[in-house]
Amino acid sequence: MTTLQSEKPTKVRWMVFGSLLALCTVNYIDRAVISICMPSIEADLHFGPALVGVILSAFFWGYTLMQIPSGWIADRLGPGKTILGSGILWGVFQVITGFLSSSSAFMAVRALLGASEAPIYPASSKLQSVWLTKNERTRGAAIVDAGSALGTAIGGPLIIAFLAWFGGWRGALMGAGVFTMVVVLICYKFVHTTPDTNKMINKAEREYIDNALKAEYESEQMASGGKTSLGLPRYLRSVTFWGMVLGFVCYDCFWYGLMTWGPMYLSQVFKVNFMAVGGSIFIIFGCGVIGSLFGGYMIDTMCMKYDPSKVVKYALAGLGIVMAIAMYLLSTATSMTLAIVYMSVAMFCEKWVGATFWMMPAAISQKDDVGIVAGAMNFMGNIGGAIVPILVGMIVTLTGSYYWAIILFMAFAIGLCIFPIGINMNKKVGSAS
Repeated sequence: MTTLQSEKPTKVRWMVFGSLLALCTVNYIDRAVISICMPSIEADLHFGPALVGVILSAFFWGYTLMQIPSGWIADRLGPGKTILGSGILWGVFQVITGFLSSSSAFMAVRALLGASEAPIYPASSKLQSVWLTKNERTRGAAIVDAGSALGTAIGGPLIIAFLAWFGGWRGALMGAGVFTMVVVLICYKFVHTTPDTNKMINKAEREYIDNALKAEYESEQMASGGKTSLGLPRYLRSVTFWGMVLGFVCYDCFWYGLMTWGPMYLSQVFKVNFMAVGGSIFIIFGCGVIGSLFGGYMIDTMCMKYDPSKVVKYALAGLGIVMAIAMYLLSTATSMTLAIVYMSVAMFCEKWVGATFWMMPAAISQKDDVGIVAGAMNFMGNIGGAIVPILVGMIVTLTGSYYWAIILFMAFAIGLCIFPIGINMNKKVGSAS
């Protein structure tokens, strides 16, 4: 009989995060569909740029308002049940969107869609604290966050195919919603379990995870006086928390600005059809997938060798500088090829940044606070996500150009260099110095 010492650990924890990658990918296909379809919707229903900005923003109001509640739900009910209910609802609302005709109905249903999608990231952060050791969490976060870029990348060609297969934007939206519900039901098998309840995991992997988490959280409990939860108000008094949150706000503003307006920018500035835009989006956000996975591996590797706080601060500063330079160059781009190159470089760095931020809630939070801290971070970040599409729409309407919108993205990139200075990755909030 094989002994524990010779038994090779299974890799079930990575199957769990592979399922989260699939869920996050579908999540962002659902978000991308409105941007890809918007020129057709705008022409069909006679929406102007300012109204388009408000419709794009409506999603983020619902998404933002549900972040902290969804984090609390994930902490209390468990991430698996939270993800199942969330996924089914967002598929339903996506289908409903295909039946709409008025701008007010679009705004209302997009807000409900955003609310239903809110739990995916807080629940994923909660699963990090259940399934992954502290030396694996950036890779776990990278796998999940790669889905945002992958969904946007394949969302372009897929939604264009849906437009052809299902006879226009209405059919494309309905098809995306049905596709969502199918994927959620398949992935639920993996995400609703823990190392103690999963039937595929072997004893070696279970003990590897249990021992690592006990070592991490028992030492932190001793440092924090035996506490496993501090409550959100205690985090609001932490410099580390606010360094994480304000940096993440800059990240989200940059990300959502490019995600919502990137296709329109390429189409309108370079006068190309949406078949060309779909291919360009695949390239740009495909580079984001690579950046997320590569960055997650690099951050985990460097944090094992060097001081984690310095690794995070220097990495974010360097990446922010490269993103700012890429945006400045984008503002001067005279061809679509150059624009794609600059946006691809920025997206590679930007998703590396995203993987780094999404491992932080599990790294800085007490064990029972991971979901609500992740929800609070995403809440603040998505306030920016709600405002930026409107702001870009106003800038384009008033100036007739994307120049100042691109300069705004450059300012967000610079913020990534500044705000994370206050982050301390070497101890959890509430632990003694």
